[in-house]
Amino acid sequence: MEVIDRIRIYLVVFLCLDINVSCLMSPEEVNNHLEQGKRLLASGQLVDALNHYGKAIEGDPSNYLSYFKRAAVYLAMGKAKSALPDLDKALQIRENFHSARVQRANANLKLGNLEEAEEDYKRLRDSPNDSEQAAEQLDVIQKVLQSVEEGRQLMDLKDYGAAIGPLTYAIENCPWDSSLRLMRAECYERTGDLQSAVLDVRPTTKLINDNTAGYLKLSLLNYHLGNAEDSLKDIRECLKLDQDHKECHTHYKLVKKLHKLLNSGENLMREDSYEDACEKYISALQVESSVRSFVRHIKSKLCHCSSKSSNVEDTFKWCGEVLEGDENDVDALCDRAEMYIQQDLFEEAIRDYQKANEKKNDYASSCNVEEKLQRAQKLLKQSQKRDYYKILGVPRTATKKQIVKAYRKLARQWHPDKFSEAEKEMAEKKFIDIAAAKEVLTDPEKRQMFDNGEDPLDHEEQHHGRNPFGHGFNPFGQGQGFSFKFHF
Repeated sequence: MEVIDRIRIYLVVFLCLDINVSCLMSPEEVNNHLEQGKRLLASGQLVDALNHYGKAIEGDPSNYLSYFKRAAVYLAMGKAKSALPDLDKALQIRENFHSARVQRANANLKLGNLEEAEEDYKRLRDSPNDSEQAAEQLDVIQKVLQSVEEGRQLMDLKDYGAAIGPLTYAIENCPWDSSLRLMRAECYERTGDLQSAVLDVRPTTKLINDNTAGYLKLSLLNYHLGNAEDSLKDIRECLKLDQDHKECHTHYKLVKKLHKLLNSGENLMREDSYEDACEKYISALQVESSVRSFVRHIKSKLCHCSSKSSNVEDTFKWCGEVLEGDENDVDALCDRAEMYIQQDLFEEAIRDYQKANEKKNDYASSCNVEEKLQRAQKLLKQSQKRDYYKILGVPRTATKKQIVKAYRKLARQWHPDKFSEAEKEMAEKKFIDIAAAKEVLTDPEKRQMFDNGEDPLDHEEQHHGRNPFGHGFNPFGQGQGFSFKFHF
């Protein structure tokens, strides 16, 4: 008897499992899952709502509303393809379920399943409440078909720009049709609008399962746009789907290497290590020398690094190459102008800054053009008077040590005690200029003023005459017959 009872229990369990555990869940439990799903859907907790509706369907596979509600969650999640089997099941259980047919027709239209959508809209057209709207949608379907055909014909004629219009109309009505987006992406790519191509390809990575081709395409498009970071991110997504994908792996190695070099260059520039940054960008140019957007970006960085590191030859080389491609590039004009200033070529610097000032609103640039232009104009005016760098014979980039060394050498050379009475006045004037140059260029605040085009001793000269030391002080004392010991 015990054996027979066990067999009966096993049979009951087997039957319950065979019908998706419906006999193990009471109607109260099914309703509880439906209520939980409804509450979670209303609060936007879609994944949890999906889970509860799934359990309700397992508990009662004959309830058409459970399928319909789960389909609603899928649609809210943007997963129209997953919603269709549930809508099909709801209509299979209850053929005259109006809301399910409306949802299925709309989903099929958005997915580009025009024949299936047309079939449902024709049935809805016969219903009294939806006949007008269904008729409008049937008209849309015909226009979409015509637009797609027109777009294909124009693409066959290689008139890609003209094909974008009709394809756009089709996509507006069938936004989840990946084939239409890929067609328009090709048109954008052929017409050179790579950014718009990216915007069309990206949704297809969600619309098509395991879309390695989509991620590879995105990575390549971003690469040709000069966007190494996004290119690397997309190619990694491709390898997540298929780590052995040959094309993705090859491109991954290239973009990873380039991205690392570009990042290293940026970090070194933030640390003011401009010579080291230049080396990284030279290496980057060796890795990628054909993609125009990258080449331009790298040369712009080399122009800036070279200017900041006071490398005259490289500054004019790289900035010149950037300006050959775009004569109005504001950053390159500013970097070259800074090098002109270091070479005391103030008129050339002013010309570059004036051109940059005219074009500054057309470019995103960190260069404060107006301020730099005013500085260059002051420096030109200043150079026509007294130039402390020229007096000491040192470059504008000279260190304090170099300045002091030059001062000591010239001070010995022009010390008035070394000259005859006839030459003493000339030597004294020269010596005063040398001392003034040393005073300005060894004082950081005064040197900064001078580098900005203002002579910090001008004010003293206006109030105290020509003596730059002020208050009547003369390093050689009073009268003609002085004898002065100068300590170096």
